Amino acid sequence: MTATISAIPEAGMPFPRSEYEHRQERVLAAIERARLDALVVTAHGHLRYLTGYNGNGGYFAPFPLIMVPGQRPTYVVREFEVSTVQAEGCIDEIICYSQQQDLATVCADVLRRYGLQGRKVGFELGCWNLAPADVSAIQAQLPDMKVADATRLVASVCAVKSPLEIEAMRGSMALTDIAVRTFQSSLREGVTEAEVSMKIQEELYKAGGTIYEALPTLVFGDRTKLAHGTPTRNKLRNNDPALMETGAVKHGYVAGLVRTAVLGRNSETESLHSLAEEALEAAIEAIKPGVTAGAVDAATRKVIERSGRPKVFRHRTGYQTGIHWSERGNLSLEPGATDLLEVGMNFHMPILLFGESGRICGCSEQIVITERGAEILSHTPRTLYRA
Repeated sequence: MTATISAIPEAGMPFPRSEYEHRQERVLAAIERARLDALVVTAHGHLRYLTGYNGNGGYFAPFPLIMVPGQRPTYVVREFEVSTVQAEGCIDEIICYSQQQDLATVCADVLRRYGLQGRKVGFELGCWNLAPADVSAIQAQLPDMKVADATRLVASVCAVKSPLEIEAMRGSMALTDIAVRTFQSSLREGVTEAEVSMKIQEELYKAGGTIYEALPTLVFGDRTKLAHGTPTRNKLRNNDPALMETGAVKHGYVAGLVRTAVLGRNSETESLHSLAEEALEAAIEAIKPGVTAGAVDAATRKVIERSGRPKVFRHRTGYQTGIHWSERGNLSLEPGATDLLEVGMNFHMPILLFGESGRICGCSEQIVITERGAEILSHTPRTLYRA
């Protein structure tokens, strides 16, 4: 099926087709370097990166994008979603299936058409949106096909952002900063988490943005013990901490940010937050092109360990971000990571610490790696906000 559809209001790719074609070329080159004969892309973020289509229809069953060196990509999608894929994506060759049980047969037919029956084909085995049963069903159709784990292949390519992507991240951060300032200015005794969340959404709507709904952390008091806690009718009380982690969306790109506040005074929060700021600064200073991801994480842990409170840090220093906030298999600033940092990479670095009470506080920055080191995208101070 050739992708032809008339214009639909508020639909379409956010970037020129040439941007997606360049991305596809880079992935195809990576496929050849990995000595694979083809790649089957199924992670939603990777699909959006390569096609423009957000991939959300793939909740039903995977929407495999089949990439073969020397060939144009073929997109295998559910027939119900075809008009959306055409309106929002750039793939001309679209093959449809109707029901979940049809996926394996249709996908195998496409792979067979490319002569991949006995060849080595990469699958994103460690990413979301691909179940073991999906892989088994496809392989049952092609028993001689060699399945390889290509979890990191697209992630390693999209780790280095293009100028258009970095511009989108800057746009997202400008909106996220509005969310942070609204959070801070809304804090008063008796206000609920839900009321602050609604105010943030109102202010972002006025500015032309939206919050990334999958990760809206906004909690007060003892509810800061909940990692990724979502807003409720819980009220802010005097001397309570308040924690938010959120990000606004620009062309599918999300620049998340963590900020902590306290209404009045809270000695535990104040002490931990000071340590989080020091650790984050050390990590930022360690970032340079050619440094390993593990070395950046080590710089963070050195500060934490020197404080005599090593158990307060239960996280990694940061992770590759961009489309859909994050994907499984993306680059990670974690102990022992050997990935080399490059100019154009973009990371979210949340330093979240656990107090003896179990409450969590901290701060983060979104950075882009330049020749000189880390460029911070946010314009809101990372210091503890006192309401």
